[in-house]
Amino acid sequence: MIDFTALMASMSADGETSSVTATEDWLQGRTIYGGLTAAFCLESVAQHLGDLPPLRSAQFSFVGPAAGTVMIRPTVLRRGKSTVFVGVDLFGEAGLATRATLCYGTARASSVGYGSLAAPTVPEPETCPPFFRKIPGLNFIQHFEGRFAGGNPPFSQGQHPNFSIWLRHQDPAKPASTAALVALTDAPPPAALVLFERPGPISTMTWAIDLLTDRLETNDGWWLLQTKAENVVGGYSSQATTLWNADRQPVLVSRQNVAVFM
Repeated sequence: MIDFTALMASMSADGETSSVTATEDWLQGRTIYGGLTAAFCLESVAQHLGDLPPLRSAQFSFVGPAAGTVMIRPTVLRRGKSTVFVGVDLFGEAGLATRATLCYGTARASSVGYGSLAAPTVPEPETCPPFFRKIPGLNFIQHFEGRFAGGNPPFSQGQHPNFSIWLRHQDPAKPASTAALVALTDAPPPAALVLFERPGPISTMTWAIDLLTDRLETNDGWWLLQTKAENVVGGYSSQATTLWNADRQPVLVSRQNVAVFM
């Protein structure tokens, strides 16, 4: 078992590519779970293109499974005055596994400001019950601590597929890098699973992320996440997620399209 900080530090660069080996404790079934493959993409960019402004948005397409040693190749697509677009391909033994498009941008002076992402009213993490439970095949969840803060838990067959949880890395370093935050955001199961009675196969197809700030700071490693399934039909779920820091300041929003094989 290797914690997140050590895993990222083990990534090596060779020419224009990076490689890293994910151990079995980071797997979801037969593949590395999506949040970690996305984190690998971001870490490879930081390794090869360290002069970039903060990440503003990212889109990930999970084309196929990958396990064990993966190779990551970042490429600058366009460099403008204030933004840089980077493409990243992650390969496993069977070929292309993840394709990402990342947008990095320098902050601009602006005469307007607006925000409508108020955090839900929930108890503090120390008073909330544990969220994660052991499910065969979901090895990666042992790297995260979750506390159930509201809504309906997965597999409760509730009518409203949404829930709020507190999340943090089990890693003693409590990493707060962009890669660590992306890996953490994908740790919970899709909110669509609230509708079901028991666990079953799922697979994220695409994932879009917007970073709302370049100050990735929180207290004691805790982040508040709220997720909801907006539509579940034909074996696919469209899901929206928001992440706040411990002071209830919005940090990240995302959308996922998830295949549900149940």
